[in-house]
Amino acid sequence: MPYLIGTDEAGYGPNYGPLVVAASVWQVPADVPADALFGRLEKVITPTLADGDSRLPIADSKILYKAGGSLAVLERSVLCALATSGCSPRKWRELWSQVCQKGTRDCFEAQPWHLDFDLDLPVDLSSESLAASLLALEEGLVAADVQLLGLTSAALFPEDFNDLVARTDSKGEALSLTTLRLVENSLATLPPGNVQITCDKHGGRDRYAALLQHIFPDSLLCVRREGREESVYRVNHEGRQVDFHFLAKGERLLPTALASMLAKYLRELAMRPFNEFWQKQVPGLRPTAGYPEDACRFRGEIAAVQRQLGISDAIMWRCR
Repeated sequence: MPYLIGTDEAGYGPNYGPLVVAASVWQVPADVPADALFGRLEKVITPTLADGDSRLPIADSKILYKAGGSLAVLERSVLCALATSGCSPRKWRELWSQVCQKGTRDCFEAQPWHLDFDLDLPVDLSSESLAASLLALEEGLVAADVQLLGLTSAALFPEDFNDLVARTDSKGEALSLTTLRLVENSLATLPPGNVQITCDKHGGRDRYAALLQHIFPDSLLCVRREGREESVYRVNHEGRQVDFHFLAKGERLLPTALASMLAKYLRELAMRPFNEFWQKQVPGLRPTAGYPEDACRFRGEIAAVQRQLGISDAIMWRCR
């Protein structure tokens, strides 16, 4: 049976908080490409959000979550998806340790606001309310002969983000390299079989051949097409055929949509300890989502206390 991998990011634009890249990994029947997976699982998964629909919504996170709102919709789908792949975190720290690849954990631990922070999961749902959704998802996957093998992520907190941007001299290239490294690590966990990878396009980039050759230097690369809507490549990697599809609005495909939701969920949870830490230091401080205009407001309001605490911009402010 072949495999599908979908990737997406959250937090590409902000100055505060991490850039989070996530991937979902699936095993499917041979006649089920990524663009057919929603149809295959339509009895238990929906790409829309409608009152009275008991199916799990899986879609572009921007459709399912609005800044400052409840995490309930994201949580229900993300935590159910994690549970079907054998990951059931009960705490905030458990979630990060279970889904975040090892290479990004050192910077996570270096964040001062993470030192004594933890949080029960789910945040905006009861654990009991997840049970029925989880059972329906598990039964639906079995009936469709589909397996969700795992969800994984890479989180670039500001120090690592700034270092990678400095080395590549490109924010877009930093995103692409982080995404492709995550894919490379996911491929290494899979048994033999062909793989289709769907990625939301990175900052409007249309050409990815050089980046793919950098990540897979010993693999034969074929450029199938490159354009505004879609860029497609085939890589023969360690005896398997790997097809990369970089798509405009890639979240319309289920594997990428689920990755989008995990990335957003992690990103929102990462901002909780950051805001709580600074709100304790500066009474009356409004929280920030980290995006440039509001980040500048926040930066000015914490500046004096930040200097008193001796906390360097290097670990908290992203250069681009």
